[in-house]
Amino acid sequence: MLAKPKPPRIHLPKDWQGGVKSAVLHAIALAHYAIVYARAWAADSINARVRLAAENDRLHEESGLLHEELRIKDSRMAQIAPQRQPHYGPYERMAILELRAARGWSLKQTADTFFLTSATVTSWIKRIDDQGTNALLQLRELINKFPDFVRYIVQRLETLSPGMGKVKIAETLCRAGLHLGVTTVGRFLQEEPQSSPGDAAPSSRVVTAKRPNHVWHVDLTAVSTSMGFWAPWLPFALPQRWPFCWWVAVVIDHYSRRAMGFAIFRNNPTSLSIQFFSKAPLSTQVPLQNT
Repeated sequence: MLAKPKPPRIHLPKDWQGGVKSAVLHAIALAHYAIVYARAWAADSINARVRLAAENDRLHEESGLLHEELRIKDSRMAQIAPQRQPHYGPYERMAILELRAARGWSLKQTADTFFLTSATVTSWIKRIDDQGTNALLQLRELINKFPDFVRYIVQRLETLSPGMGKVKIAETLCRAGLHLGVTTVGRFLQEEPQSSPGDAAPSSRVVTAKRPNHVWHVDLTAVSTSMGFWAPWLPFALPQRWPFCWWVAVVIDHYSRRAMGFAIFRNNPTSLSIQFFSKAPLSTQVPLQNT
């Protein structure tokens, strides 16, 4: 019987323990590099099962990373005495109660999750219908008309229960006595949620367009295929090219807010590529560029 070969001995430097923490970051970043590279090519596969497996893998990774983010934030908040913790604002209080309804949490589960007391959550519930600008709980969107109310419910259901879909949302609201067509629900889901008055950031520059095609805005953005570009080795960033990102250029007419065209590049486009794109016909969507 042949003897089992012994694994090779790796001679570690004497001071190897001094670089343990840096090595951990390098190993994790290298794994991220390999995963993004492999997943990007799988997402382009002609096999639908391969694409589905890549998306499923991405969602599992995202779920794990979000759990770790929450654990870190919760551990920091747990170190602060309850009387010194920052108070939740009126929008956050309402969002907590919405999440409680979606999760089916008890008072204690809600309180433990958000570092509150059961009495505090109970007081919020009792005062949920208070009116006025100083109300303890407020919706993030200003609702003065019934269609705004319906839109808000549909969009919050889609956020808190993303697996429902427009048909299931319409059926659920119908059981609650609110009859909506599937197409109406789909239209609400496509609309952008209205921002609260405090969300708008002041702008010091005003651009005025007097007519259509008078002023165009051109935006060039690198869209990461994962969640970021940082890496712990020089130049401290992943290559800003495919398969780690797309370069997306969009032209918007300032007067009508219409998207006049867009282009997708694998690499950072040259000035000639941008000039060619900006001179394209108004109704033309520029195809994928390999430059």
